[in-house]
Amino acid sequence: MNPIPINLWNASNTLVIACASGMAPHVETEVRALGYPVTECGETTVITRGTMIDAMRLNLWLRSAQRVLWPIRSVRAYTLLHLYEAVGEIAWEDILDVDGRFSVGAYVLDVPSIRDTRMPALKAKDAIADRFRRARGSRPDSDNTFEGAAVFIYWREDDLRICIDTTGEPLTRRGYRLQPGAAPMQEALAAGCIIASGWKADTPFVVPMCGSGTPAIEAALIARRRAPGSFRNHFAFMALKGFGDRDDAAQARKQLSRGAWLPQANGTVKPASASLPPPRELKPASAWHVLVTHARANERTEGLPPIIATDLNPDAVQGAEANAGMAGVRDMIRFSVCDFADTPMPTTPGILFMNPEYGERLGTVAELEPLYVRIGAFIRARCAGWRTFILAGNRTLSVKIGLKASSLQPVFNGPIECRLIEFEVYS
Repeated sequence: MNPIPINLWNASNTLVIACASGMAPHVETEVRALGYPVTECGETTVITRGTMIDAMRLNLWLRSAQRVLWPIRSVRAYTLLHLYEAVGEIAWEDILDVDGRFSVGAYVLDVPSIRDTRMPALKAKDAIADRFRRARGSRPDSDNTFEGAAVFIYWREDDLRICIDTTGEPLTRRGYRLQPGAAPMQEALAAGCIIASGWKADTPFVVPMCGSGTPAIEAALIARRRAPGSFRNHFAFMALKGFGDRDDAAQARKQLSRGAWLPQANGTVKPASASLPPPRELKPASAWHVLVTHARANERTEGLPPIIATDLNPDAVQGAEANAGMAGVRDMIRFSVCDFADTPMPTTPGILFMNPEYGERLGTVAELEPLYVRIGAFIRARCAGWRTFILAGNRTLSVKIGLKASSLQPVFNGPIECRLIEFEVYS
């Protein structure tokens, strides 16, 4: 049977953006802001269309997503043999380097013939390795790290989809969180909550009970217009055949020297949503260099809003400061050690965000009830004119706040089903 050819760098393709449950509407907001159409928005996926260069740009800028997938093939499959045959018919020798590395991830649900959900990923690895042995006489190394290329298998009931994972290590792992602290909040979840709040980065953003500082740091990154993917030195698309190497960056430097991708001469800059993809004639490695350089050159440095983060635990505040320093936004956040009720509030109203304990990983419901009563009193007493958002993972506890919610949005903090609750207190 003839292999299924794949055109990675010169063709447009469906792009599937995966995210945590509840984050899809916020990912859609980001995708549209970057200028891409959204053809479908599901519970955990947002679907658009673009080239592999567009996939690179999405990896650089998306804040609330987990990964960007490039679908290769969709077939009906019922057994591991069906999977092996479907994967083996793809011309992997045109996608992966024989001297490179790759990993396979899988999401398997409701497939009657599969008892061990780890087996599909292992079987797909075997199919790729055997394909290479037949075509090239040797094969690339495979492991469970994210240091090379990545393949993703989606298999639900009889629906099998084989994708290139252009991301590798999930986007939520920014790389700045050196001090995770107790029960840390994922970066993508924090960013999604900020996007859901509608904050425009022109008013204060206050985070009492900041823990490891993730919400405050994500707010600072949004305000500075710093691309979250710019922290990383590796994405899985960099290990795909044809991406290029550092020598190709000379093309990018030549383009930049012409001024096409630098801030305008009068010092004004455009937000990331207004920037265009790099010229199509560039090699992929050069295009990535251009994307990152343009993002860094157009970061916002003036007129930044106040961002305040407090916590009663001195060790938590120290860790949050270290994380903010790693993210390059330590100068934007005012940290202090105090009880949440004593958080210094700017005179100009803005957004207040709190992620109190749920009684799941920290504390019990009975122990936490007085805390939620105090949160309600704090909002009534000190947050008039503010829009206050509480990420609540326990409905019994959230009722103790004693305020009428103006909006509820379902989100998941890992396996914990939560609600992002908005309260508005009028002067």
